[in-house]
Amino acid sequence: MTTISRRTFLAATGAAMLLPAIPVFAQAPLKEAPALAEAVAAGTLPPLAERLPLNPMVVQPLESIGQYGGDLRAALVGGGSLNMMHRYQGYEPLVRFTPDFTGVIPNVAESYEANEDATVYTFKLREGHKWSDGQPFTTDDIMFFYEDVLLNEELTVSAPTPLRSTDGSMARFEKVDETTFQIIFSQPNGLLPMRLAWANDDRATRTPRHYLEQFHIKYNPDADKLAQDRGMTGWVQLFQIMSGIAVDGEIFKNKDIPTLYGWKIVQPIGESADFSIADRNPYYFKVDTEGNQLPYIDRVTYAVAADNEVLLLKTLQGEIDVIDQWIATPANRAVLYDGQETGRYGFYTTTSTEPNEMVFQLNLTHPDETKRALFQNKDFRIALSHAIDRQAVIDTIFIGQGAPAQPSIRAEDPLYNEQLATQYTEFDPARANELLDALMPNKDGEGYRLMENGNRLSIIFEIDQVRQTFVDSFQLVLPMLRAVGLDVQMRTMDRSLWEVRVRQGGEYDATVHKFGGNSGISAVLDPRYYFPNTTEAFYAKGWQIWYNDPSSPDAVEPSAETQRQFELYNQVRQTGDQDQQRELMAEIIQIAADQFYVFGITLPMDGYGVVANRIRNMAPSMPNSWGYPTPAPTNPEQYYIS
Repeated sequence: MTTISRRTFLAATGAAMLLPAIPVFAQAPLKEAPALAEAVAAGTLPPLAERLPLNPMVVQPLESIGQYGGDLRAALVGGGSLNMMHRYQGYEPLVRFTPDFTGVIPNVAESYEANEDATVYTFKLREGHKWSDGQPFTTDDIMFFYEDVLLNEELTVSAPTPLRSTDGSMARFEKVDETTFQIIFSQPNGLLPMRLAWANDDRATRTPRHYLEQFHIKYNPDADKLAQDRGMTGWVQLFQIMSGIAVDGEIFKNKDIPTLYGWKIVQPIGESADFSIADRNPYYFKVDTEGNQLPYIDRVTYAVAADNEVLLLKTLQGEIDVIDQWIATPANRAVLYDGQETGRYGFYTTTSTEPNEMVFQLNLTHPDETKRALFQNKDFRIALSHAIDRQAVIDTIFIGQGAPAQPSIRAEDPLYNEQLATQYTEFDPARANELLDALMPNKDGEGYRLMENGNRLSIIFEIDQVRQTFVDSFQLVLPMLRAVGLDVQMRTMDRSLWEVRVRQGGEYDATVHKFGGNSGISAVLDPRYYFPNTTEAFYAKGWQIWYNDPSSPDAVEPSAETQRQFELYNQVRQTGDQDQQRELMAEIIQIAADQFYVFGITLPMDGYGVVANRIRNMAPSMPNSWGYPTPAPTNPEQYYIS
């Protein structure tokens, strides 16, 4: 009879691939990075057995057991791209997506289960799990997040959608014991596991109670004074900054906050203009199949590039190990291909789950009533769509890869809707002028169309300047729209300003973006372009606020058709039956086709990323999605340097 240690492997640990019932690590001595072993020998760090949970998560290395050491060299463009750090060091929700993006497995949670009608979810944490400073991670941290952050109206204006029932009521958290808690809904919530795995929906696992209490007025009566001494208005602002709940990426500016991530920030942006650095977390809760504590790589360093051109040069010079953002554009593919030998790198494939390469979004809930009325007129949006020569954009910007298409579902997916994908994609300036003449027949001396109030209609598309494909495409698109009498302009800005103006604000005319879902899990969880269900629906901020919090002063009541989509999606959220979900989503998508909220250029082709030759255990192909924070679900903790 074989004796198994208390660190027995359970299927619910969520190994990346199917593992033997009794893994090697359960029968062999645990092992750790040499630098940590030295600290243990010196007495400055507890032994590994005291740092790991009793049942660590087991990760199957993709190719081979790795070796310890070295830096993973990543990059950021400017200070507004901090969110990208989630893609390398910060994807540790309660449950996570499988690497192939087809399902959900336990992660920080050792296991979970739902009752029959999906109103009660029971989560079991890992006994002995610790924060990066060695303090216990327990249900007390989860309850602090729920009771003192989520339910505090000063800190959380509106609860995140995953934790709301379809009637708008907040889920209730209940502590069972030190490692067990429940999330209880008033109505069924069949999507909860998938939503908890979604990128940036991990706040429950990054709210260390023992650290954050000092900034909370409930636990520290002097919290306001503490904030004012630091030049802030009060404890709320201080707590939001120190916890990172104000803006997701802000958490990576605080090197003092304990974390569950594989690497912990030790040099945030601001301390150095050139680099941000994250060191390995000695209490990280994952091991490989031979009992080696992960991560293999000692540090993640982020080179902070001033712009895309600087980042491209760094990559060509072999200074970046992994990147698939900013510079991995069709226009750069040839130069990056030619630079492989000198830069000592190769490529990996990213299979996009995005509905379009470039989604044009007029602000349908614009505060200006005249613009709002025009933008909400379907014929106006159809006119703009017909004014764009998509094939010219595809040939020039996307190197001939792709075909004209609206933001839509992939043709091979059961939810594909031909009307949504193909309507109004013809380049037809005559039809565009015909529609616009009926809406805005009068023009000024320069040939630009006038609104009913006699003023020229000017539309400014506000764009994140690091999205080079968008910027380049507009060099072609602007003359096309001006040719039908529309004064359309592009305003580029730093990512951080774009976040404030567009993602958080609502007084812009228009923007372009991408991401969203075009198939499978991504279409169900991120249908942003089919109806405005989240803050990512930049074309109808007021409508999405109405859906999520109708009592908000910023809420704008949508049309009956959009409200019908909200009702249908609530039914999707209430069932875990995939066939029923598909039927409901099909009706939602048909309404989207009829409403024609947004328009685009082409469905994305397979993308690419650059990976240094020295990096091992990285998948040759992976999904690319906002909700699947590429490459994080492929387990960067098991990458190693050869």
